[in-house]
Amino acid sequence: MIKPFIYLIVFLFATLIACAQKQPSYQVYALRYASLAKKNPVSDWVANGPKNDSVEIYFMVWLVKGDQGKNILVDAGCDKDLPSAINFGLTNYTRPDSVVMQLGIKPTDITDIIITHPHWDHLDGIGYFPNAQVWIQKDDYNYFVGQAWQKEQNHGGFVKNDVLQLVERNVDGRVTLVDGDNKEIIPGIKVYTGSRHTFNSQYVGVQSGTDRIIIASDNIWVYYSLEKLLPAPSYGTFDPKGYVNAMKRMKTLASQPDYIIPGHDAKLFSKFPKVNNDIIRIK
Repeated sequence: MIKPFIYLIVFLFATLIACAQKQPSYQVYALRYASLAKKNPVSDWVANGPKNDSVEIYFMVWLVKGDQGKNILVDAGCDKDLPSAINFGLTNYTRPDSVVMQLGIKPTDITDIIITHPHWDHLDGIGYFPNAQVWIQKDDYNYFVGQAWQKEQNHGGFVKNDVLQLVERNVDGRVTLVDGDNKEIIPGIKVYTGSRHTFNSQYVGVQSGTDRIIIASDNIWVYYSLEKLLPAPSYGTFDPKGYVNAMKRMKTLASQPDYIIPGHDAKLFSKFPKVNNDIIRIK
């Protein structure tokens, strides 16, 4: 009876090792591609936030680099000549693909782009990464290309040319529409909904070893929202309660509080090791 038991133990151990070997290992980076010239009042970014406190604003994308050939971007940045970018006052601009190359990765080596939401500063740059499969929530896509442009609907932050390039990419078979919450879209990568920064924005969970990093993007604009559990102003979410509930949920999903990554707060760059002035390594 001893030998069969030993064989069973050996088999189970070998199976566990094989499963562990199949799990991808990810490195996670934040890449700044632009900033605002001046600090903004916190109240511009947080409902009921203080007007006399300020926050420095960065524009970022995030690279999730796998050990099995996956180079995944969360969001794609924008072109500096986009009218919305000019009006917003971007400065210290570097094209997102050029920032990616600073990590030794060619734009053509980006395999996937997870679009958290289709605002110009997150979607416009998909054309810089011609081989990437784009992932976006189905309801967000449908609203972006359709209902948003009907009378009395909200297309603030949307750009017509971005609609055209996303539809063209979809026609070419390079867009995957994600249908719903808590979906593992790539091994070790899950997306979550509920914040409704746009019609059905998503945020991203990355399993990196025993740690889980939550890339909130604009589902949290700045740390003050997370610290005080306050939503974005009315122009920053369809559902203020949903925005707050999403932040509460992120606190249960991330393996530690510092692994909840907001979309625009420059303070992020003081929390993690710098690769250079525009790149930090989160994990």
